[in-house]
Amino acid sequence: MSENHTEHHTDECQETDARMDRNLALEVVRATEAAAMASARLMGQGDDLAADTAAIAAMHRTLSFVDIDGVVTVGEGLEGDAPLLYAGHKVGSGVGPRVDIAIDALEGATIVARGGLNALSAIAMAEPGGFLDPPPCYMDKIAVGPDLPLGVVDLDATPGDNLNSLAAAKGMPVPDLLVCILDRPRHEGLIREVRKAGARVMLIPDGDVSAVIATASGGLDIAPDIYMGLGGAAEGVLAAAALKCAGGQMQGRLRLRDDKDRAAAIKRGITEFDRKYGADDMVRGEVMFAATGVTPGALLQGVRRVARGIVTHSVVMRSKSGTVRFVTAFHDPRRGCPAMPQ
Repeated sequence: MSENHTEHHTDECQETDARMDRNLALEVVRATEAAAMASARLMGQGDDLAADTAAIAAMHRTLSFVDIDGVVTVGEGLEGDAPLLYAGHKVGSGVGPRVDIAIDALEGATIVARGGLNALSAIAMAEPGGFLDPPPCYMDKIAVGPDLPLGVVDLDATPGDNLNSLAAAKGMPVPDLLVCILDRPRHEGLIREVRKAGARVMLIPDGDVSAVIATASGGLDIAPDIYMGLGGAAEGVLAAAALKCAGGQMQGRLRLRDDKDRAAAIKRGITEFDRKYGADDMVRGEVMFAATGVTPGALLQGVRRVARGIVTHSVVMRSKSGTVRFVTAFHDPRRGCPAMPQ
């Protein structure tokens, strides 16, 4: 494999961390590359389960080559929900630093099945105990990019108040703001309020991890100023990990539906059911984040087949250095690369 690196920030830090060093960050991206390539083979086939299963299997297989003693804390559900990468599943070679892992092997399985945009594979790695461990439930989320006053937006404020505050902080009129929201019936009221405030709305079918990351990624042709709405709690933790590396602000609040959800939360050490979590509450300590595009999107290019192999486009981030590194990799199946789908 050959790789081209384009860095958003310069990583001048020379010391290595005994627990998670920067070389490990570039090792982990191979797992998202493998998952992206495996699921991309099923793009447009109309089978979201097959695409998701292929991504999970490829990510698990590739992680076995990485020298970590890892455990999945935020994964593809509970044991029994998925054959691999469920919460509590041990991953890695077993030799190396002990780490907790948050995974979404394929964010946007429906997108891949339909041949749509913005599907990706994502993984985050932290020191043991570093991730909030939510039960399988929804999370109310709001996120903005870097270089804004702390608390510029708040889950407890109205959409209109948040948009006015954000517009003032950015020095721009509210009608120039672009608000990203998942296209779901549950968001009809939110969409009406945003439009009433005068802001523009970008509706996406899936992929709120990539949408949150996009708020912190300057230089994109189309980048939302803010993300709002209700999405998966596990995806909220992954998005918080990315924002902690790239900069930006995020708040999330678990939406527990019933006593079963509350019991599952208590089992995970969550007792403040209405707590408003910031990114630093959802992801504690040093974190690494990697994602690879499966289909083309605003942040990442999709998997591309070329004459002699496959090209992938990924982003790798580290909170310790603030590095945001884009990686374009060529994968040659003739070399027997372990990241290649079998």
